[in-house]
Amino acid sequence: MDASGIERTWLLSWEIPERECDTVYYEKLPPTGVGIPFRDVIDVAERYPDRFIPGTTTDPRDPHALQKLKAAVDIFRVRVFGEFKLRLRYDDPDAIRLFQYCGELGLPVVYHLDVTFPRHGVPSDWQWWYGGGIENMEAPLQLCPHTNFLGHGPGFWREISGDADQDTVQYPKGKPIVGRGRILEYLDKYPNFCCDLSGGSGHTALSRNLDFTRKFLTDYQDRMFFGRDDFNNKMYDLLVSLNLPDPVLAKILAGNALRLVPV
Repeated sequence: MDASGIERTWLLSWEIPERECDTVYYEKLPPTGVGIPFRDVIDVAERYPDRFIPGTTTDPRDPHALQKLKAAVDIFRVRVFGEFKLRLRYDDPDAIRLFQYCGELGLPVVYHLDVTFPRHGVPSDWQWWYGGGIENMEAPLQLCPHTNFLGHGPGFWREISGDADQDTVQYPKGKPIVGRGRILEYLDKYPNFCCDLSGGSGHTALSRNLDFTRKFLTDYQDRMFFGRDDFNNKMYDLLVSLNLPDPVLAKILAGNALRLVPV
């Protein structure tokens, strides 16, 4: 963070049952728990309270989900609900109830989408789906108008192009963007729909057509959020290379996050 000029960041956990955790993550994450345990976030945030804003989630299938989330807010000063990444449809009634409660608590929701991709009209053998398709976010967006939703992940960012339903590639690198994808449709339709630029998926999507990206980020500058979710500066370097107006870049890098979670 010091080397990259990052003063403060949202630090998120990933609470997930082991049976739902993509096995590839065991090659990348410490074997001290499943996913990214909230206790690790607490440990870091308590040691560096001026650098980290803690975030966590609860599983809506847990009958005590709301009470556990309230305790995390009251005891550990959680300010963000994320990363929400579970193998259930995000338009599930229990999930919507939890999202509504996030709005009451003033917590933005950072969610991950992974889908099984169509391949000649039939699903692929990709097992590790999370949340369902982006269309499963319509009900939460409609029913939780006071909750801000920040989407990311391959299943989210593939929807920047209008041909996502026909694309069989998880990370469509270098492919032209066709028409107006559902991301743009939802940005126009739902004022609580936002984009988390982090990770390889965000970088891949925004690298497909730089002229498109420059206009996209400028048009929707109030709902774009810089994030890393990776140990490199690729996204920051891409944003700087676009020569965006200074006020636009300032919003994306920090201003929008500070608006949702003041410090």
